[in-house]
Amino acid sequence: MTIRNWFKFFFNALWIGGFVTAVAGLIVRWEFFTNYLQAGEIGQFVGALLWMVFLGFTMSVVAQMGFFAYLTVHQFGVNIFKTLTLWNWVQLLIIMVVLFDLIFFRFRLTSEDTERSLLYLFLLATLMIVSGITAYLKAQWTKKHTLISALFFMIVITTLEWLPALMVREGNIDTWVTILLFPLLAVNAYQMLALPKYNTMSDRDKERLEERRAARRKRAKTASSKS
Repeated sequence: MTIRNWFKFFFNALWIGGFVTAVAGLIVRWEFFTNYLQAGEIGQFVGALLWMVFLGFTMSVVAQMGFFAYLTVHQFGVNIFKTLTLWNWVQLLIIMVVLFDLIFFRFRLTSEDTERSLLYLFLLATLMIVSGITAYLKAQWTKKHTLISALFFMIVITTLEWLPALMVREGNIDTWVTILLFPLLAVNAYQMLALPKYNTMSDRDKERLEERRAARRKRAKTASSKS
């Protein structure tokens, strides 16, 4: 990917993270924001909203770091296990382990707190549905064998990026666990689906650059022969 296209890719992902976090924050913490509006404290409302956008920028950067780390891990996996088929089976196994860990250790579901359990089941369903749709689209738009890899990235890598929030045990953590999932999913889905487009654009830019260089060499050679 060329530097110019990487900047486009980076800033588009950044704005997606900021926008999705702001919307999720308004929905999940609506009572918090309406207190400012009811009190007529518009400046405080805007400041709190901008803070949510900045948080989304941070989540976007985390997601982008995770994405490029995954590209490296994926290549190592293919090289270590020799075939893509075997690496896909390993990825499926890791997906099942991660989901098991989420349900039985991270979410800490109990029958005593039905409301909280329903919230985390909703978050799990959101993670699975968005991941499934993204992986399906990735396979349709590129190659069929990318389905498992895309599913692995969307579930496993998103969970790893989400893990710091899940490990917190104090405060109003359920609210933040809910808010932070959505920018991670949105940015990761964007990265997974948009990367081929930017790679193609970069290839075209390189071809045009090479054509211009060839034209300059031709003109220089022509001018040299005339002189």
